[in-house]
Amino acid sequence: MTKLTLEMVSDLVCPWCWLGLRRIQNAIALVPEVEVELLFRPFELDPTIPEGGVNYRDYMAKKFGPETEEGRWAAMREALEQFGEEEGIPYHFNEMRHRPNSFDAHRLVRWAQGQGKGADAKEALFSAYFEHARDIGDHEVLADIGEEIGLERDIVEKLLASDADIEETKREEETFRQMGISGVPTYIAMRKIAVQGAESSEKLAKFIKASAQQMPQERSYG
Repeated sequence: MTKLTLEMVSDLVCPWCWLGLRRIQNAIALVPEVEVELLFRPFELDPTIPEGGVNYRDYMAKKFGPETEEGRWAAMREALEQFGEEEGIPYHFNEMRHRPNSFDAHRLVRWAQGQGKGADAKEALFSAYFEHARDIGDHEVLADIGEEIGLERDIVEKLLASDADIEETKREEETFRQMGISGVPTYIAMRKIAVQGAESSEKLAKFIKASAQQMPQERSYG
């Protein structure tokens, strides 16, 4: 079986990235002949957000324009809700009041991934933010989520209160910016081939298959 390392570069406050997570997971299931190691990498769409976050509606209005039925954000939200229904994602945009800084949430994903729980962390954080309007920049909320996915709460609390992996996470983010990534989700196969956007599961499956075909094949000797 061909083995492929696939990195998903995404932000935890990006609604397209939750869609992208579900679709890449479905895509992997569509290509059983390829053994995919899916790794999650950090990317802050807006690293200028203060540590305590900002008002969600004000932020979105400034970024996309006034919230009207004809507005750009309203159209994007409608599309996301429709796509979300297809993937079983319950976006509750109307309940969201806070736009957090996502940096510490990325640290939580890093620690969870080290224990084989990266996908659990991503799913739990997306759900917390987009479904339940929880502040995923708050350390107590992050400790709750860590505990929910099976991490030791007291360890997560201590790590969040420390400088653990701050520099490493920043370096990872900078690496992907230097690679030219400016939008997420982006998927990178073997640090050689990339595709950007929450493409359909079928298109992502083709990407996985094509990437695997470009890898050197193992030879058996006997």
